[in-house]
Amino acid sequence: MYSMLKAYKYRIYPNKKQKEMIQVHFGACRFVYNWALEQKIKTYEQTKKSISRFDLQHILVHEVKPSNEWLKEANSQALLASLVNVESAFTKFFREKSGFPKFKSKKNPVQSYQMPQHYAVDFEKQIIKLPKIGEVKTILHRRFEGKLKTATISRSSTGKYYISILVDNEKDIPEKQNFSESTTIGIDAGIKDFAVLSNGEKVENPKYLKNSLKRMKVLQKRVSRKVKGSKNRNKARQHLSKIHETISNQRNNFQHQLSFRLISENQAIALETLNVKGMVKNHCLAQSISDASLSGFVTKLEYKAEWLGKTILRIGRFEPSSKLCNVCGHHNSNLTLDVREWTCPDCKTKHDRDVNAAINIKKFSLQDQNLIVI
Repeated sequence: MYSMLKAYKYRIYPNKKQKEMIQVHFGACRFVYNWALEQKIKTYEQTKKSISRFDLQHILVHEVKPSNEWLKEANSQALLASLVNVESAFTKFFREKSGFPKFKSKKNPVQSYQMPQHYAVDFEKQIIKLPKIGEVKTILHRRFEGKLKTATISRSSTGKYYISILVDNEKDIPEKQNFSESTTIGIDAGIKDFAVLSNGEKVENPKYLKNSLKRMKVLQKRVSRKVKGSKNRNKARQHLSKIHETISNQRNNFQHQLSFRLISENQAIALETLNVKGMVKNHCLAQSISDASLSGFVTKLEYKAEWLGKTILRIGRFEPSSKLCNVCGHHNSNLTLDVREWTCPDCKTKHDRDVNAAINIKKFSLQDQNLIVI
């Protein structure tokens, strides 16, 4: 059995000198990452072979650092973590075809670096001791027990600083609990209603982005009217970043609460496999789909199910969940997206499109031939 890894994120409050040192680490790690990425690309273009992380580490220590003295101001473990990140980015690209690694920009307000070890957490004093930076004031609102793994120090677009600590609690991941039809619930995720459950419950879509669009447009105009590089433009950009951050926080809070409730109340969750990348290509629905952030919700369901020993069931994206009568099995092939209710011509059952889909998702997932267990 694998042990359970959990990340705990806290707000940190570095002083002026500590902010400067954190900035040094951001720059140094970004420099090493971009250098390593460039070496990987050049080596492959010239030799058709990949240069290993250990070869890059040797060159970094014996050639790059001596010729760039300022890199010695940053923690050496943080620099080596950048090499690991480059290697991971390439591995992910070749395995998942998820996009070629990109160079990091110092103009991006969101910056981060990783600290694999040699840091300490003090819950009593509410501080975290970081190498080369010292004791940083932290709001440690949640306690944890276990082995400290990698810590990630980051700065948000609004200038707030955070630390995310990965903890190995050295407990085995719980075994999957048994489930039955009565302890399984089907979920039809959508836009009009965020989630429709097979028990008939509808969870309203909060539409945080849509509700803030007017204000965002005003703030975006203010940014575009300011002179590039000016202090006023930076202030306007900060105001715009704050509203984006608020929307993101609202959406995450809503999804965390809903996913935890659904996982706690049921032994298994049945979902439809969604092609979100394909869905956002529909320009009429792209903004609404992005606002709902369905992929993020599914991710939250998956890792919480793993923590609690629950099961996620999936059905294929091409199953006719909306068009099939859940009572008699009649296939309504003429059903279009704008029709929200329809009556089965065979058994005369009146269907709510989304509730019917949720019931069918549950039924399909419990059939062995359709079962995809996560």
